[in-house]
Amino acid sequence: MKIAVLSDTHISTVTRELVQIHKDYLADADMILHAGDIVSSDVVSFLDRGNFHGVSGNMDPYDVRDMLPVKKIIKAGSQRIGLIHGWGFSSGLEQRVLAEFEDVDAIVYGHSHKAANHIRNNILFFNPGSAIGFRPASPRSMGFLEIEGDEIRGRIVELR
Repeated sequence: MKIAVLSDTHISTVTRELVQIHKDYLADADMILHAGDIVSSDVVSFLDRGNFHGVSGNMDPYDVRDMLPVKKIIKAGSQRIGLIHGWGFSSGLEQRVLAEFEDVDAIVYGHSHKAANHIRNNILFFNPGSAIGFRPASPRSMGFLEIEGDEIRGRIVELR
């Protein structure tokens, strides 16, 4: 199973850049996850083609918050994935999001715009970074989770 993961797109409309990301990276994914700060219900509608799961973030307006929960658990194959945006300072972010879930194999989060892909206490912590680049100097990235049997692996992809 191949799961495409985005976060912190921070765009108010569907842009050419997002359409290209979808064409190049999302179209063949079995599932698409977005870890919040989507900012536009139009972007949610564009991404939601039947295999989409998203959560709201601190920068999302009320219409997006009405569409998406703050956190959720997704069952993907044999894996349980906690999906949340996160909040506060980057330091301590992983500890705060960990406290929100029990019995998960992976936690996908955003907020910091910094990609992360590591295992701690038998849980995969995965932050895809920011796909659109919230600030012009920010590196642009997204990620993939791959599930084979009882194993889940993460991979960060830098976007051109």
